[in-house]
Amino acid sequence: MTVTDESGVETEVRFKNAVIASGSSSLSLPGVPDDPRIWDSTDALEMKTVPDKFLIIGGGVIGLEMARIYSALGAQITIVEMLDHIIPPADKDLVQPLVLTLKKKYRIFTKTRVTAVKIGDRGIMASFEGIEVSGQDEFDAVLVAVGRRPNSEGLGLDNVGVIVDERGFVEVNDRCQSSCSHIYAVGDVVGEPMLAHKASHEAKVAVENIAGMEVRFQPGAIPSVAYTEPEIAWVGVTEKEAREKKIEYSRGKFSWGASGRALSSNAATGVTKALFDKRTGEIIGAGICGAHAGELIHEAVLALETGATARDISKTVHAHPTLAETFAFAAEIVDGSITDVLPPRKR
Repeated sequence: MTVTDESGVETEVRFKNAVIASGSSSLSLPGVPDDPRIWDSTDALEMKTVPDKFLIIGGGVIGLEMARIYSALGAQITIVEMLDHIIPPADKDLVQPLVLTLKKKYRIFTKTRVTAVKIGDRGIMASFEGIEVSGQDEFDAVLVAVGRRPNSEGLGLDNVGVIVDERGFVEVNDRCQSSCSHIYAVGDVVGEPMLAHKASHEAKVAVENIAGMEVRFQPGAIPSVAYTEPEIAWVGVTEKEAREKKIEYSRGKFSWGASGRALSSNAATGVTKALFDKRTGEIIGAGICGAHAGELIHEAVLALETGATARDISKTVHAHPTLAETFAFAAEIVDGSITDVLPPRKR
């Protein structure tokens, strides 16, 4: 293999096995001009300046995490999302506690498109079209956070027979092995979810297989976390996915307003939700919005991996008062043993 550095110097590298871990890059929007005040997530992380008025195009995890950082530094935040709620992969009701909090700090427009971006002498003029807002506004910087694409181009993969799909993802088996048996691939370049913890587990599988071990990457669940305030975390099947797949499920949803620990910690804005398959009784998905949700979600991950039922979870003794016990309360609602809130009416 020949490697060319930034200065054009070529170096020949010989190897028996290789791991492609080239990651991903931010997607751009057609019609958005090239200007140092129009950023992708990498630009935003460089923190060269704090704009007074900051437009974020895309209400997903990256956009909201950047909003939290720049808002804390004094920027006035406007978020535009074309879908009907922020963090679209999560259920709308799970995101609602976050929405109620953020609307006090940011301007958030859903079901809205940015129809034009023009460079001005003093700022960047953006035009909007949506249900809540239409017209123009001027900003000091714009972050485009509308998704990512795999970095698979320019690697010469076709020269060695590595198959790449129509979206640019390297196709791999459950050993993280590509169509070329001695070349493996991990992380964003092999597909969703594009998460660091998923990539690191894939990397372990790839290297262990190269070392002669027989290891498979077959996770039952991979959690997603948005490091917002409050945090949002979810895993497994969401309610909207369950409806689309016509899965009959039972839902337990516990508001943190009934949690003594949440109330005493000034963290009552939150909710824990768990979904269970009506046929098998096993958990199929869960979500948490609230303080430390990214830490709390892992009990649900383990429950999914082990096929736990609502009864298994509700009969597991949880320390009181804790935020973690809200997951048990959600299961108790389904199990019918809840005493911390009124049980739901039977239909």
